[in-house]
Amino acid sequence: MKLGFSTNAFKKTTLEDAIQVIGRIGYRGVEIMADVPHAYPPEMPPDRIKRLIQQLRDLKLEVSNVNAFTLFALGDTYHPTWIEDDPALRKQRVLHTHNVMHLAFAIGAKTISLQPGGPQGTLKREDALKRYEDGLRSCLWTAEQLDIKLLIEPEPGLMIQYSRECVDFLKQVNHPNLKMNCDLGHFYCMEEDPAKVLRECAPWIEHIHLEDIKANRVHQHRVPGEGAMVWPEIFAAIREIKYDGWLTVELYPYESTAGEVAKKAWDFLQKYL
Repeated sequence: MKLGFSTNAFKKTTLEDAIQVIGRIGYRGVEIMADVPHAYPPEMPPDRIKRLIQQLRDLKLEVSNVNAFTLFALGDTYHPTWIEDDPALRKQRVLHTHNVMHLAFAIGAKTISLQPGGPQGTLKREDALKRYEDGLRSCLWTAEQLDIKLLIEPEPGLMIQYSRECVDFLKQVNHPNLKMNCDLGHFYCMEEDPAKVLRECAPWIEHIHLEDIKANRVHQHRVPGEGAMVWPEIFAAIREIKYDGWLTVELYPYESTAGEVAKKAWDFLQKYL
């Protein structure tokens, strides 16, 4: 198992400074936030990408994943979504995803995590799913050409929340470059057993996000070991399914103490790796 940490906890620092801290702690991988203030593709010219690649090499870091979930550069955490009523806004999300794929290819990443459509609101579910599928299909040819996996990340409150919803949708689209980003805390919030999700969804899982959640199951990312999730069972399931990909810790609420919580998470998880 390979452990990474997401730069989206470091939104008060530059991408380069975040990577430096993550590498010095001992993580083998770093998840790159493909948005402001880190690696929004229009702000990643070739010379900066070249320097980024060299920095990763110097720190002996790999890119565990590229996070294309948020789009603060054009809207907010979710907007523009894949399922907006305005086709021009949906097009912005699709174009962003294409740009992130090319960035991922340039820095040697193999996966991109995506929001699961967005907030559904009053939109009929069948219409929302159709819009999402259409948008993804317009990206999958490029994903195939670049050998990039697009990963749907179910999240509480969004169009796809449960593991079964995600797998059903993946089966419907049926494309080898479309898989799941398995955020274990999100499933715990939805009262699913993370260990059971790992076992049942193993063929679809291409990347795993780690964080802890309190017993009240409110969607608030906590440092592993500071919530109610049962880590021995989770890691037993990870070993049982013979998962050998990246485990990326995602602690975006801790902007003011990102380096401190990255170290706490590292220390806690060592006994399970």
